[in-house]
Amino acid sequence: MSEEKAALPGFGRGLSARLLALTICFVMVSEVLIYVPSIARFRDDWLSERLATAYLAILALEATPDYMIDPQLEIELLENAGARLIALRTPDGKNLIMRGSTPANIIISRQIDLSDQMPTTLIKDAFEQLSSGGGRLLRVRGQTPQAGDAWIDVVLDDTPLHQAMISYSWRIVGLSIVISLVTAALIFAALQWLLIRPMRNLTQRMVDFRANPEDMSRDDAAARRSDEIGVAERELLQLQKQIRKALKQRERLAALGTAVSKINHDLRGVLATAQLVADRLAHSDNPEVKKMAPSLVRSLDRAISLCTDTLNFTREGPTKPEYSRFPLAELHGEVGESLGKYLNGAVVLQADFAQDFTLTADRAQLYRVIHNLAENALQMGAHNVAIRARRADGKVEIEVADDGPGLPPKALQNLFAPFKGSARSGGTGLGLAIARELMRVQGGDLKLAANDAKGATFLLELPDRQSA
Repeated sequence: MSEEKAALPGFGRGLSARLLALTICFVMVSEVLIYVPSIARFRDDWLSERLATAYLAILALEATPDYMIDPQLEIELLENAGARLIALRTPDGKNLIMRGSTPANIIISRQIDLSDQMPTTLIKDAFEQLSSGGGRLLRVRGQTPQAGDAWIDVVLDDTPLHQAMISYSWRIVGLSIVISLVTAALIFAALQWLLIRPMRNLTQRMVDFRANPEDMSRDDAAARRSDEIGVAERELLQLQKQIRKALKQRERLAALGTAVSKINHDLRGVLATAQLVADRLAHSDNPEVKKMAPSLVRSLDRAISLCTDTLNFTREGPTKPEYSRFPLAELHGEVGESLGKYLNGAVVLQADFAQDFTLTADRAQLYRVIHNLAENALQMGAHNVAIRARRADGKVEIEVADDGPGLPPKALQNLFAPFKGSARSGGTGLGLAIARELMRVQGGDLKLAANDAKGATFLLELPDRQSA
């Protein structure tokens, strides 16, 4: 069943909508941070204006010889100043007061000194004024530039102040909304062009590539941008090319593996027949035939071994291990029997371990590994192959050491690489690659522990499954 092609999210669920919403929120937060000190400053300026207006009103008293004016004019001056009472005290001790019809026993709800207010106090008083709702009498004391060193006290109703602050707040809210929308639109348009649209194109290319890796119609879409987005797009293009190349190579290898398996099957049948004929020729009474028969048998054995290794390598990896507990001595005996054609009085397969040494592993796979290593050593000219075993740090370590000429430098460069790491002429290099794969599938590994002119030593590592 083919997987459904992923679809890019719509505007409401995509980055664009989230970016727009976040931009508006951030601008509104900025406006709130601006509003807090501005409303405090608005209140302070409003009260300062009232002090200045009150000073101009009380100057009417200084214009008269006896500091007395018509009561009706006094009331009108107080109304124009928005005050109930105005008092002026000069440094020379002169005190003036305009009361109008305001009684002497009025109740003052709050006293405000404009000459001594910290920013935090201004903000606190501004929000207290907003929450009060008006209807209180305030006594405001301070100085104005027009009055010089004189002090002015004004008693006034805070309802006009409350209404002015509310009106100012609504203007700020409206202005904030306009600014946030305009700013959000500008930022959104910029980020949409610089980031969102390229990211959507990049994501769409990933989705299209996943749906159809062989489609190369958008390979010419590499960005000319020099920023991170451009680098990401170019790297994605290179990655797609590499993956496409790997897929084609894998497809060809799969087809080659299928063809090799079919050829191998037929070729093994032909070689088996040839081997039977070669075995009969080996028992011929003809001296010339007897002389040529061993070379023919060895050639056929190498051909059969090549077919077997190639077939094993083209499979989908080794089979799942089937663990069992067995004595290593029995496995050593089976390997010795299979290598009988190499072993004689001068060539031996030693067992350098305790006869009761047991381990838990896949017996068939371990046999293949040890057999391959020992046979390689004997084919390279070794006269003595020793199999050693020990337990250390929760592992079972098996060494296959020989006294041959050692591995050539060319073989060491690609020791476990298939078709590259052969140490002898005519080899495929599959033996060691398969042997390491068989060890790793059991949770172990195969390593070259030593190599010099006196021989080579391979180390097989396996988990010590004592409880298995």
